[in-house]
Amino acid sequence: MLPDGRRLSRVETGTPSADGPAAVVRACQETVATARAGVPDEVATALAGVGISSPGPLDPGAGVVTEPPNLGPEFHDVPLAAALAESTGLSAFLDRDTNVAALGEHAFGAARGVDDFIYLTVSTGVGGAVFTDGRLFHGPDGIAGELGHVQVALDGPRCGCGGQAHVESFAGGASLAREARALVAAGASPFLVERARALGEPAELSAKDVADGSLAGDPACVELMDRARRAVAAGCVGYVHAFNPHRIVIGGSIAEAEGDRLLAPIRAAVERDVFPVFARRVRVVPAGLGGDVSLAGCHPLVQSRLGGGELTIGSVTSMPSTAPAVTAGASPGGISR
Repeated sequence: MLPDGRRLSRVETGTPSADGPAAVVRACQETVATARAGVPDEVATALAGVGISSPGPLDPGAGVVTEPPNLGPEFHDVPLAAALAESTGLSAFLDRDTNVAALGEHAFGAARGVDDFIYLTVSTGVGGAVFTDGRLFHGPDGIAGELGHVQVALDGPRCGCGGQAHVESFAGGASLAREARALVAAGASPFLVERARALGEPAELSAKDVADGSLAGDPACVELMDRARRAVAAGCVGYVHAFNPHRIVIGGSIAEAEGDRLLAPIRAAVERDVFPVFARRVRVVPAGLGGDVSLAGCHPLVQSRLGGGELTIGSVTSMPSTAPAVTAGASPGGISR
């Protein structure tokens, strides 16, 4: 990736998480090698590091993915950075996908020029990152910023992590799909019953089907989507009071599809429920980099870990948001320079 965010090469593969951690690590190594082989020799030989964007929780200092809830029960304490460093012969640096995305938005996207902001992704799950005084806030153990797992109600659905009434349990795509299946089982949503019949079975239902049902006026789907928006808005009210950001950048596939249907309730909640001294400088904006945000973010990730200055970062494997994305200086898919 060039310093202005342009990619020199991009390779995308699936994530074999069902085959266990070793298969995922091997896929990352192979995809990086493919990306590296696809650039001119002068680029391949000048690469300085590998940036890795992965779901958390993880230990960014040790380069270990500790216990991501969406990668299967065996995916614990996987030394992903060491594996990529060994296979490439380059320094490899790991951080949580939302942290890397925040780096990308700060360098090239909707948070450019803003040193105090919250990045929030609403997608398969809900995740976030905190940027304060121009730097990521990692906390004492390197794991701070799990904004999707903030509790926003005393009672509510169980989250994929096992907690209750988290933002993610209301608004994450996997949670919405689970609620959709429950509605079909109860016969409580004519729209979803018909959609499941068309798909062949309820297990195929997704958050998009819930959103489609809401747009079609199905009462149960309307309630689910309204509840999801209110949960994200409530979370953002808390984030503003806790971190005093000047901007909230909202990304992720659900956020992109919802647009102002999601952003407008967040803005209204911040204006209504946040102390004016906090709220007066906050802007809620859509993310600017789309699905390649972590690819872009791996460039500043590697640059910061190497100490700044000129550097070439290379190769990455593009993985879904539920799996490690490896990149040499970028994230999901690409070779960076």
